[in-house]
Amino acid sequence: MGFGEINIIDMIRNASLMVQLVLLLLLFFSITSWSIIFIKYRYIRRAYKESAFFTDIFWESRDLSVAFKEAKDLHGSPIARIFRIGYVELKKLTEAGNIGPQSGTGNPVKLSGRFTGIENVKRSLNRAINTEVTRMTQMVPFLATTGNTTPFIGLFGTVWGIMDSFHGIGMRGSASLAVVAPGISEALVATAAGLAVAIPAVIAFNYFMQKVKVIESELESFSADFLNIIERDIR
Repeated sequence: MGFGEINIIDMIRNASLMVQLVLLLLLFFSITSWSIIFIKYRYIRRAYKESAFFTDIFWESRDLSVAFKEAKDLHGSPIARIFRIGYVELKKLTEAGNIGPQSGTGNPVKLSGRFTGIENVKRSLNRAINTEVTRMTQMVPFLATTGNTTPFIGLFGTVWGIMDSFHGIGMRGSASLAVVAPGISEALVATAAGLAVAIPAVIAFNYFMQKVKVIESELESFSADFLNIIERDIR
């Protein structure tokens, strides 16, 4: 029997109840994994595109308020989001007189006050970076879980199907190939299905984690540049 003559639908229909339940579980993992893959691919692609756009705007702007106005419209950019958080914190500290050449009363700001203000901005940026990384990796661990477990779930279905086939052989008292082959081939569908679910999930997990690491590095670099600008301006 050639590959083209294999009827997968009939094999699934004729499989034992346990094998069918295993295949149903694998179908759930497959649908969920592909949904996550499409969602995260669009999310990360948008994050790259809008972050690159905002970075150009940021370095071309001579006034941080101009960059802040642009950042408010870039909802998909992690860099724009951490800039907004850092800018708002910087504005609060400036209005409170903790950062700037002079305080609100006209008296010189103490050096310790300036350092405290910078540390507050730095902590805000670090928290924002952690939040963005968490947001980008949300649901991605499910892909790793899928890649690690579905081959074994499929193998379980295969083992159970083979056990059922041999039980049927014992009941019939016949061990001919014609009796054994259909049950075993139906059981092996579960292993093939498990691998078919696991392989794209593992590939997608590695791809997304690599992209997240790149964006995280860009966020940390931008945060350091932003803090350098602040420190330079208050000297």
